[in-house]
Amino acid sequence: MRAAIYQNPREITVEEVPDVTVESSTDAVVRVTHTAICGSDLWFYRGESDREAGSRVGHEPMGIVEAVGEDVTSVDVGDRVFAPFVISCGYCEFCRKGLHTSCSNGDSWGGENGGCQGEKIRVPQADGTLVRVPDRHANDEDTLKALLPLTDVMGTGHHAAVSAGVEAGDTCIVIGDGAVGLCGVLAARRLGAERIVAMGHHEDRLELAEEFGATETIAARGDEAVERAKEMTYGGANHVLECVGAASAMDTAIQVCRPGGTVGYVGVPHGVDDEGLDVFSMFSDNITLRGGVAPVRAYAEELMSDVLGGTLDPSPIFTKTVDLDGVPEGYRAMDEREAIKVLVKP
Repeated sequence: MRAAIYQNPREITVEEVPDVTVESSTDAVVRVTHTAICGSDLWFYRGESDREAGSRVGHEPMGIVEAVGEDVTSVDVGDRVFAPFVISCGYCEFCRKGLHTSCSNGDSWGGENGGCQGEKIRVPQADGTLVRVPDRHANDEDTLKALLPLTDVMGTGHHAAVSAGVEAGDTCIVIGDGAVGLCGVLAARRLGAERIVAMGHHEDRLELAEEFGATETIAARGDEAVERAKEMTYGGANHVLECVGAASAMDTAIQVCRPGGTVGYVGVPHGVDDEGLDVFSMFSDNITLRGGVAPVRAYAEELMSDVLGGTLDPSPIFTKTVDLDGVPEGYRAMDEREAIKVLVKP
């Protein structure tokens, strides 16, 4: 089988690797038909986070089950499935409370189970990890493209909105115009927010945010962006979605949060340790910080129901499609902001 491999910063190759097989009674083997390149992949691609040379990459899989272990009961050979960006058992203390990202038996996709930007993956804990797509939708390409973001960015944007406490009639601010931020706009609209202010740096992405439900957008930077957000919301919003992870984005989120409000943060932290977090402002204004790595498996069935019902469609975030050989080009396009998110069809 073939898979995408990280070699060095800005060097991704596609190579032959050993086939994956069922190794445990709780495993499944899935032939990947759809996957994606994530904004968080750019951290190691740019050399801004550590990654072992020669490791397989990708964490957003969808495909067809090719084999199952004898104890797997939720899926069978031939089923269309997708999986979150982490592996989870579904039955431990943390999975039972909806915190699948802290699963006691969890794992990542970066090891010898395949890496999801490749032809096949081995899925440990298949019953707890895989989400089965109903047969009537299993071959509808438009539906599958809309479901794929549930493996990560749609569930992550939803986690930001839920963590920020967004409810019907609310005003909220979304920090970030990447795939997660755009999905945060969708999530806030889905939860009934009356006003959604999207903040970013790219006019084309903010236009998509408006299509997704943003009522106002801000393309300014720094203090100007903060001032405009406060003017629009009469002093700040009670609900702020931080969907970037950079220290500057977290600082902006705190500044535009209304006293007594909540910041829902889901951006992978980057640079926060070096630059610090403005804890005093949070303390003095009684700002609550909630969120973290999104347990997207907990939201999968709920969001899938809306996709299948035609009321949720995050697929426009995919602005470029490549095959497996095109994965290196997909990374380059995202790195250079030529694509919001790249769909990969091995």
